[in-house]
Amino acid sequence: MTIWTELTPAAFRLEYVDAGGVRTRTLRAGPSTGEAVVFLHGTSGHLEAFTRNIVSHAERYDCHAIDMLGHGYTGKPDRRYEIADYVAHLIDYLDAVGVRRAHIVGESLGGWVGARLAIDNPERVISLQLLCAGGTVANPEVMDRIRNSTKQAVSSDDVELTRKRLRLLMADDADATEELVEVRHAIYHHPDFVANVDNLLSLQDMETRQRNLLRPEDLARITQPTLIIWGRQNPFGEVPEANRMHEAIAGSQLELFEKCGHWPQHEQADRYNPISLDFLAKSGQSGTA
Repeated sequence: MTIWTELTPAAFRLEYVDAGGVRTRTLRAGPSTGEAVVFLHGTSGHLEAFTRNIVSHAERYDCHAIDMLGHGYTGKPDRRYEIADYVAHLIDYLDAVGVRRAHIVGESLGGWVGARLAIDNPERVISLQLLCAGGTVANPEVMDRIRNSTKQAVSSDDVELTRKRLRLLMADDADATEELVEVRHAIYHHPDFVANVDNLLSLQDMETRQRNLLRPEDLARITQPTLIIWGRQNPFGEVPEANRMHEAIAGSQLELFEKCGHWPQHEQADRYNPISLDFLAKSGQSGTA
């Protein structure tokens, strides 16, 4: 099974959208009349993180999986990215494709960005999913792990370093498929990505991270239906972080996945997809997004 055969049951397209002047790669699937679901990946990631989720969600929803600002094959303005930059790019993308409101599914950094959008621009968010979301703590050990593993993989052509970077995310090495390794290795060694890697790692600097953190009082401002999913073997955050998010966001739903790392939507897609679809159905609005 490959990424593309996983997607085959759905009519999908890969395209580039001008989002506020940033050429943005997006995978689109599902009915354009459905409510929009936007999938956001993590630090140094790319839209392929969600290929095991698109087909089931596209049966009803207008699905958008994007490469975020400075990531994947999306444009890479030469500046250090903070959460406000990612949010602005996401809004530009929504405006470019004509989506007024969307369900936001954010993994890791994507959850951090989605939460900030929900707080500051609540009119744009129907519901929020936080999948091993970052942004609530500043743990130097974890920050060093993210920065060092990424820079090592980018600075060397040795594919084993990219393989190790992906396996770091997974409870089971088998979920870091060789195809995903090849996809990420190609991205990591694109000249624009190499030149830009310090910009997209800026949130691993303590001073920068501190001024971007989501504090409990920030999370308490989230009023949209919120689903929190966390892997018990998440290498970048322990279960108490998820519990604190759950406590801070009124009415949120928390699901803990056993034998799961940092990519629950990928590692345990068969469990995640029904939970997500049930949550989206309960959170949906009438009409289109």
